[in-house]
Amino acid sequence: MPILSHIFIYPVKSLAGIEVSNWQVNKKGLLHDRKWMLIDSNNQFLSQRHIPKMALIHTQLTKTELILSNALSGSISLPLNPQGGHDIISTIWNDQCPSKTISQEADQWLSDFLEIECKLVYQADEVSRFVDPKYAATTDIVNFSDGFPFLITSEASLDSLNQAMDLPLPMQRFRPNLVISHCNSYAEDSWREISINNINFRLPKPCSRCAVPTINTDTAETNKEPLTTLSRIRKWNKKVFFGQNALHNNTGELSVNDKVNVILTGPKQPPL
Repeated sequence: MPILSHIFIYPVKSLAGIEVSNWQVNKKGLLHDRKWMLIDSNNQFLSQRHIPKMALIHTQLTKTELILSNALSGSISLPLNPQGGHDIISTIWNDQCPSKTISQEADQWLSDFLEIECKLVYQADEVSRFVDPKYAATTDIVNFSDGFPFLITSEASLDSLNQAMDLPLPMQRFRPNLVISHCNSYAEDSWREISINNINFRLPKPCSRCAVPTINTDTAETNKEPLTTLSRIRKWNKKVFFGQNALHNNTGELSVNDKVNVILTGPKQPPL
């Protein structure tokens, strides 16, 4: 039976993530996952796609604080549950997202390290950002992720990809939330509904990949892999795919080593 082997959260969109052994799932996804985001002077979201150096900013959560750190600037602490701030409409792709500023000190700290004017914003708990209705129910909401509250990958799929590349790339390159073991490679392509510790998930759409997995998370240097190999073995409709986007029907708690029950399967997505 498939097993939940790793859980990752990314408190600040496109900054380094955190691996945890158990974590709460609320109505927007994993608690605090992408609750914060960096925006530029035009209020557009910032990403490693254009600023690979974002990978070098580490995140940490305590019971009361979000801590950002990097090797050059040390660390800065922010309230885990910010209050107030100025209202800003931030843009993520085609979405206009209500958000709030947090700290001018944090804005300067981030701007200095990334060498670009930017602000750190957060999504208030009462804000509802709805998932694309082509793939979701009208009640599905999300924080600042690209579009879905969860990204699911499997260890066997990465093993297969690494073998095809003859490279030992870590799973963190793909920024998943949930990693599954004890299944065949790309088994997740055919999963439509799964359940983990009584939390039911729908997997409506495969994840097309951009350049972010080419970024070395330790150095921020970029390479051609894994996109070159994915273009050879995982290309469909002019895009390459690895992992599955997922939505959840209910809240609860997830823990490493939870059993994964595959409830419904269907044709492979993408159809490779």
